[in-house]
Amino acid sequence: MNIVRKGTTQVVQQNKHENEMEYLTFPSITATGIVSHAFSTRIGGASKGYFGEANYSFTRGDVREDVEENYRRMAQILGYGRSLEHFVTTFQTHTSNVRVITADDMGKGVIKERDYVDVDGMITNIPGIILTTFHADCPPIYFVDPVKRAIGLSHSGWKGTVSRIGRSTVEAMTREYGSNPSDIICAVGPSICVDCYEVSSDVADKFIDEFGIKDVPEYIPDGDSAGHIVYRKSGGKYQLNLWEAIRHTLIEAGVKPENIEITDICTHCNPDYLFSHRTAGEKRGNLAAFLVLN
Repeated sequence: MNIVRKGTTQVVQQNKHENEMEYLTFPSITATGIVSHAFSTRIGGASKGYFGEANYSFTRGDVREDVEENYRRMAQILGYGRSLEHFVTTFQTHTSNVRVITADDMGKGVIKERDYVDVDGMITNIPGIILTTFHADCPPIYFVDPVKRAIGLSHSGWKGTVSRIGRSTVEAMTREYGSNPSDIICAVGPSICVDCYEVSSDVADKFIDEFGIKDVPEYIPDGDSAGHIVYRKSGGKYQLNLWEAIRHTLIEAGVKPENIEITDICTHCNPDYLFSHRTAGEKRGNLAAFLVLN
């Protein structure tokens, strides 16, 4: 399927598995050689109706058996004989909380009940555990430390971004596994782009205050958004660049700029390919990001 990309350079790779599932990957994450990863699309799953075809949420009203089948097909993509028991999911409430995932957590959120809440980020150094986060406009952030062989995956909506969940994840990897932030490879996955993400002043002001923004430039549709987090418009409205805010946060946390890969795909620009809350509201499924240490 042809998709709308933001920019002239293809950052995210489109893939199609023999089971008909289409998914996205980042070359920089693949190049580490120690993980498998994916960001789901709507294409190739078992879900029906407005959940079609590849919904990964059990809480939106989809048929459970169809969602489980979607996870089985994703397990085939991630390889190494993985199954439903290898997935561990977040319990997202737009926090900056990061959970250390152990072998005891395997299957939670898919075939076992989660015994935790308020978890938007996860880290592990145990091979075979598939970290899983949910998305429908909010960015995922992938973290891979090829030196200490540790990984992290976080859901970074506007609340998580302004409270710096990216930094919290890097700090957790440093604390738990001895990671050096300069060794960590990061990728920011598909989500709503700055041209599509209009916000009111209450949200914009939080970013302006938190990031110490002195100059808020005027928004120019499809203009150069490099280097700016917030743009002002008329009528008290703003455009918010989550991708740039996350990049800023990761650099602040010690990640090298050259080790950060930012998506070129917007969920709202591609509603037939990706679920978007801003496009469809509650009548939608959830995309998912996956990361597993091999």
